[in-house]
Amino acid sequence: MSGFDYVIVGAGSAGCVLAARLAEDPRNRICVLEAGPVDRHPLIHIPAGWMRLMKSAAHNWMFEAEPSDWTGGRRIGVPRGKVLGGSSSINGNVFNRGAPSDFDHWAQRGNPGWGYQDVLPLFRRMEDWQGDDEDDLRGRGGPLKVTPSSWSHPLCDAFLAGAAELGIPRNPDYNGARQFGAAYAQRTIAGGRRQSAARAFLKPAMKNKNVHVITGAHVTGLIFDEHRAVGVSYRRGADMHEVRATRDVILSGGTINSPQLLQLAGIGDPHHLAGLGIPTRVALPGVGAHLRDHYTPRFTARVKGIKTFNERAHGLALAREVAKYCVGQASILSLPSTACYAFAKSDPVLDDSDLQITFMPASYKEGHQSQLDGEPGMTFAAWQQRPESTGYVKVRSTDPFEPPEIQPNYLSVPGDRAVLLAGLKLARRLMRTNAMERYFAGELFPGDDIQSDADLLEVARARGTTTFHMIGTCRMGPEHDPTSVVDHQLKVRGVDGLRVADASIMPTMPAANTNAASLMIGEKASDLIRGR
Repeated sequence: MSGFDYVIVGAGSAGCVLAARLAEDPRNRICVLEAGPVDRHPLIHIPAGWMRLMKSAAHNWMFEAEPSDWTGGRRIGVPRGKVLGGSSSINGNVFNRGAPSDFDHWAQRGNPGWGYQDVLPLFRRMEDWQGDDEDDLRGRGGPLKVTPSSWSHPLCDAFLAGAAELGIPRNPDYNGARQFGAAYAQRTIAGGRRQSAARAFLKPAMKNKNVHVITGAHVTGLIFDEHRAVGVSYRRGADMHEVRATRDVILSGGTINSPQLLQLAGIGDPHHLAGLGIPTRVALPGVGAHLRDHYTPRFTARVKGIKTFNERAHGLALAREVAKYCVGQASILSLPSTACYAFAKSDPVLDDSDLQITFMPASYKEGHQSQLDGEPGMTFAAWQQRPESTGYVKVRSTDPFEPPEIQPNYLSVPGDRAVLLAGLKLARRLMRTNAMERYFAGELFPGDDIQSDADLLEVARARGTTTFHMIGTCRMGPEHDPTSVVDHQLKVRGVDGLRVADASIMPTMPAANTNAASLMIGEKASDLIRGR
């Protein structure tokens, strides 16, 4: 097909926002290609459906990370959304921008226009915050409804009170002036329904005649006219197609798929490409490099004297929860994956938090976060907010349907192990505060016999897993940085007409879940392309 100004590969968080904003100019003609299906499945729209969607091959790329030393030789699942909305359609519905200093750091690394004061208007523009805004830093009236918690639980209140005992005060808005503190989680949930990027941005834009969305379209390669990207090829069903762009091809496939497409097109590390018989079009060794992710084992404890979500997730109790959800009442089906946060410091001399601790009044099978246990309990998870360990994404062959090699190299940097260890110890202290004492009935995992630093790190090695926040494989950076892939305008170096706009361009990890920042990247990309 021809006649489009822009072709966007991937209808994930950034891609949906970008398409919607470009469509505001009726002169723009936009084609969006999504490998997955339309977001019709009811579990997408029920917030608690994320637990099933994490294992749904119909809506999830179901990638796996390679074994490594600090995963004990285990392969770890890497869920990535494969549906309209991308990972915003299968994630845990939590909204967390990150600390202001994160974005200032991006700018300081040689990316003008990406400091906190630059991106704050974009965060505000995209959101419709339903809570208080004491610092006047939140958005009202944007497409994305973001809501404060509409419920409370005694275990959550005890967690927050216990955090205060340990010097982590209540924070009325961790997306406001400062992140440090403890709070109920903010959510991309409104009226009991998930607010995905597709629902908030793409679906309204699809009502315009200048947006054309094709689902089930697996992009297989980029099309060039000499040094310019002019389109893409894709397979839909058994048929191959092409679509052309007169202005820009924009990769929004995410941290795994975007570098994969670049490498298949001969844009990457020449040594890696040569080994696969791929001619080098542009030598960019940073393509696929600098992969980062958050990593944690999840600790669980038994409770006493109170009911948890576990008892409400089986049999007649679950039927009652379903009935309540259907009539718009508070229900476990309308809850996010995390009830509470504590943003804490591994060392009191730090200016801001470097640990993120989550709490849920529920326990999960073997400490994992996708299947509830049969017994009542509560779960704590702690991870380092800004890990320094980096890995890579590499294509294995010229076959665009073969999943790439994914190696996060979790905890390979000793400093990361030290910060995580501090977080695990803090999570244990939070279990045993005075506020928690009346409910705490013993540590289930890893158990009281695990005490030494070495033993705790062995727990991380044996049971740690992703928190689904991969970034960095098409890193943004200045021209003098030979490992950067895109410049501050998100243009791929050495190629005309080609940009990347998704979590892969993040130069460093924000101290947050990554969906909010990915949505912001879509906003920023639209401004850069439209010259605003």
